[in-house]
Amino acid sequence: MPESSRGLPGKRIVVTRAAAQADELDDLLQARGATPLAYPCIAIAPPEDTTLLDTAILELAAGAFAWLVLTSRNTVTVLAERLRHLRLSPQALRPRAVAAVGSATAAAAVLELGLAVDLTPSEFVAEALAAALLARMDPGDRVLLCQADIARPDLAQTLKAAGTAVTSVVAYRTVPGTGGIDLPAHLAARRIDAITFTSSSTVRNLLARLEAEGGDRAALQDICLACLGPVTAATARQLGLTVDVMPATHTIPALVDALDAYFAP
Repeated sequence: MPESSRGLPGKRIVVTRAAAQADELDDLLQARGATPLAYPCIAIAPPEDTTLLDTAILELAAGAFAWLVLTSRNTVTVLAERLRHLRLSPQALRPRAVAAVGSATAAAAVLELGLAVDLTPSEFVAEALAAALLARMDPGDRVLLCQADIARPDLAQTLKAAGTAVTSVVAYRTVPGTGGIDLPAHLAARRIDAITFTSSSTVRNLLARLEAEGGDRAALQDICLACLGPVTAATARQLGLTVDVMPATHTIPALVDALDAYFAP
């Protein structure tokens, strides 16, 4: 266990990420002596109709786009799946440059697509990514933006307002998650120390699941609520929740560090 782990040993932390993407957070919490408790509040599904996404991928392979913009690890995973379906290798993709919203997405691009990322903003939010792109793009560059069905429109709108030719396609759908612990029972028994949220949809869906499963929203008042970034935190506050932890750097390791510091004696 790292010497810096003074606050997390013995803590029971709810992980609301999609089950397929919870490993990193689970592993980091366990390494600090905490117990991660799965309560998936989202799941990732491909678009109901993949025609537009597949067409964009084929155009990308044909060299139609100067920039490929990746807005999440989920985007990378779905692109890899569609490439296999289209019987294309990742090497078939031919953007002049690749931008990723954050370090985790950039790492996934290298691992799953073999694509080196040329641009990652200093702050891992859409507004910072838009500003960084506009500073780097050449006049006339075409941009392929792949994102979730519920993604905020800010990134595409900012690029288009600056005169950029943007093709925005839905890479995946975010749907409610299922399974995991009996959260209402755990809350009632005071067996939860913190709940982590990594996206706005995890916040909304947790509240929806909790209500549907007979839980008491008031029980969240005594729980540490930790949000990965400012957009997620803003959603939580808009829904009447108190955000106790938000790391300055919006990464999973930083979130775990911030939780450790919060609980440190």
